Amino acid sequence: MSENLYSKQTWKGSVITSPLPPTLVTCGSGDSANVLTVAWTGICCTRPPVVYISVRPERHSYGLIKQTGEFVINLPTEQLTRAVDLCGVKSGRDTDKFALTGLETQPASQVSAPLIAQCPVNIECKVRDVIALGSHDMFLADVLAVNAAEELVDEKGRLALERAGLIAYAHGQYFSLGKVLGSFGYSVRKKKKHPKNKK
Repeated sequence: MSENLYSKQTWKGSVITSPLPPTLVTCGSGDSANVLTVAWTGICCTRPPVVYISVRPERHSYGLIKQTGEFVINLPTEQLTRAVDLCGVKSGRDTDKFALTGLETQPASQVSAPLIAQCPVNIECKVRDVIALGSHDMFLADVLAVNAAEELVDEKGRLALERAGLIAYAHGQYFSLGKVLGSFGYSVRKKKKHPKNKK
């Protein structure tokens, strides 16, 4: 595999891992509910299911999450890209971002923070630990429930996220997801033998 041997430049340490999921995180409740865009998020553990989000302490939502210990990670689609961007540049201190973007809320099943109705997947989270790292604090959270759009559940009961039209964020730009290149384990999967045609 010599076709992709790159000549490299070495830079000082920085965060450049891409692409990332630009999620809409809801927090607070009732009239104090807010939504912010978080791309610094991901999976920490599967058993038990643990995720994280990293938020700057000066953000309005930081105090809401710290106070309630709860939030919801909402996965947006391509149609919500403008709302994702607006929720990342506007502050909930002086803007009703739900009214600004047209995002509608639904009650969650396990937490006080609302779900976003237009997002096909909503992940209800309860904070288990807060780690101060510097510019951001990391909220480690247990996943209490996952809400998935019925039309994304296939006939085998599998969540077919490839149908959702989710988006990615890479180095300041939003992207739609491209073609499927493979599936987990495809590199070691044995090829099926085709039966020889009988004469």
